[in-house]
Amino acid sequence: MNAVYYFFEREMTRWLRARIAVVSTLMLPAAWLIFVGLAMPIRFTDNYVDFLTPGIIIMTVFNASMAGGSLLLYDNLLGFLNKFLALPTPHESILFGKILFITTRGLIQATIILCISVLIGSTMLDLPRYLAIFAILILIGLLFSGIATTIALMIGEYDSYGAVNAMISMPLFFTSSALMPYNVMPDWLRIIAHINPLSFAIDSVRSIAAGTIPYPQIAIMGCLCIGVLGCCVIVFRKFTTRL
Repeated sequence: MNAVYYFFEREMTRWLRARIAVVSTLMLPAAWLIFVGLAMPIRFTDNYVDFLTPGIIIMTVFNASMAGGSLLLYDNLLGFLNKFLALPTPHESILFGKILFITTRGLIQATIILCISVLIGSTMLDLPRYLAIFAILILIGLLFSGIATTIALMIGEYDSYGAVNAMISMPLFFTSSALMPYNVMPDWLRIIAHINPLSFAIDSVRSIAAGTIPYPQIAIMGCLCIGVLGCCVIVFRKFTTRL
């Protein structure tokens, strides 16, 4: 655990020093929340900010996870990864330190967006519901950071992963239930949205906000996290053996 914390601390320190990057990553979700949440003439709900907030905080964690998938490739490109692998610590601690940082960064960003949503009119929830929402965000952060890191390691090229990230991220968001409920979607979009993993997470957060704890969904996401992280470890070991 000390080794995992070291790699986590390294990434966190590097991120916090890049103040422009810290602020810029919040601009897109904040803009969606403020300009779309307050300006869209929506008729299916009395408070569109309440409806939109779950989708925006999930998008924030998702984008942070996808952006963080290339961290190992970046270290490899700069020559740091070989040095880390020479340290007398389990190699997997590098991987888990990165994933822990990616998830934590997403949680910090989502917390700020959640605070902004309350300031512009979102309903303030009680503490147990916020804690349950953060449990969902942690699971989603671990799940998608594991998926993103696995994809990045399988691709093996920093620039190529950036293109794949751009190709995946926005289509997943726009075909989810983030912006509108299923009953107002076109038929073709409703089918896609129901099988979109982002919709699964967004609907879970909305259920919690409505006062219902989605235990089956949480259990499924927990099992998926374990499976994805297991696959990520296998791919990481194969990647490092080729170095």
